[in-house]
Amino acid sequence: MTLIRTLLLLLLVLLAGCAGINQQADQGANYRQARETSRTIDLTNPPADVWERIRRGFAIPNLNNDLSKQWTEYYASHPEAVQRMAQRASKYLYFIVDEINRRGLPTELALLPFVESAYKPTAQSSAQASGLWQFVPATGQRYNLKQDWWRDERLDPIASTNAALDYLSELFEMQGDWYLALASYNWGENAVQRAIAHNQSLGMPTDYQSLDMPEETRNYVPKLQAIKNIISHPEKYAITLPPVENTPYFAMVSEPTDMDVEVAAQLAEMPLDEFKALNPSYKRPVIGGKNDNSTLVLPTDKIEVFTRNFANYQGRLSSWRVYQPERGEKVAAVAKKLGISERGLRKLNGISPRTKVVTGQKLLVPAEGVNASTLVAMASADGELPPVAPPARTRAGKAAHGKKASRHQARGRKTHGHVTHVAARKPAAHGKKVVVASAHKRAPSIGHMHSHDESHAVRVASASAKRPH
Repeated sequence: MTLIRTLLLLLLVLLAGCAGINQQADQGANYRQARETSRTIDLTNPPADVWERIRRGFAIPNLNNDLSKQWTEYYASHPEAVQRMAQRASKYLYFIVDEINRRGLPTELALLPFVESAYKPTAQSSAQASGLWQFVPATGQRYNLKQDWWRDERLDPIASTNAALDYLSELFEMQGDWYLALASYNWGENAVQRAIAHNQSLGMPTDYQSLDMPEETRNYVPKLQAIKNIISHPEKYAITLPPVENTPYFAMVSEPTDMDVEVAAQLAEMPLDEFKALNPSYKRPVIGGKNDNSTLVLPTDKIEVFTRNFANYQGRLSSWRVYQPERGEKVAAVAKKLGISERGLRKLNGISPRTKVVTGQKLLVPAEGVNASTLVAMASADGELPPVAPPARTRAGKAAHGKKASRHQARGRKTHGHVTHVAARKPAAHGKKVVVASAHKRAPSIGHMHSHDESHAVRVASASAKRPH
């Protein structure tokens, strides 16, 4: 009898264990983590697209904790939002992944703008962090991102990507751990170092999950892990990623003369919003080529179109000019002299109603012979980048791009200037080459092209010369 009771008890324990296992399996049915990283890549089987290049290049250990699961569930419950972010990303991913591969960095970093800015190049936080990578002004200056009257290169996808990867590389060298490097990118490396020192003084662990940090930073790596999980298994989460081919999507062309943003878009035969998505760093309705050594970023299949149309264009390239006020000249006097309403002049140039004298400040004003009132009204609506609403809080912390003022505090170092300025999706025309432009050498000018033969001096960059993955 005792033996029978013992056997029955063992059977009940076994059944209970099976039920628990089944229950755990059911609870985890909607959660699938990214596959563990393998540094062995089959080069005989090239990746189908850029998404597969990203999956193959994962090199940051998976973070499997409750926050990662919560954020995976959060993003998975908003598939339309994830797909919109991925669609925005498709313009920039080839360039970003190519640059990450060239530097030998983990491809998880290409997913960081999902967390930082939802892949909006014009995103701006309440702490004045801007762009895909959300640089605050001071750190942007340290990493050589120009911020002046004409441009804010924190919003430039090419310049800001180079700066961000420089910064992240430096943080990893400093911390020796990608979780801590990412925490430093969000919170500031000095803050992370102080948190590490505090734990050391108490004899406590100093890894990412053991540090006392702000809620935003504690959620930062889990958010990235969540995006990584979804990109690894999009079909599991009913998400369809847009196609991103292993070919450059854009290239750079030098723009040697002042040109209205709207005219540049027309010459490229592009919708204005698509043109601005690739050239978001220009703060004025005119691109100041004469004063700024400016470049335009265009889809590779629009380079020849732009070059041809520019060579044949007979109209006014710019409806604007820059006016330098005389010493002591008042706003009202400038407006009267130029035939512009004072209100329009102030609105166009961001002049406070309390400012009376504008000595030393350049002003953007309509060119001679242009209808001033109509132009000022148009520029006031379209010239400046629209502000981004402050992010709402979620149950697991603030939205990704609401950065604290202390973030991105780094030692100054110039960005590398040896990148081919090309990025993702549309193939270049067969037989074409792509313009290679760097921080040290301007792209070929299109200003002196008059014949079809000469127009081929501006070419599209090395879509066919693929680097090893």
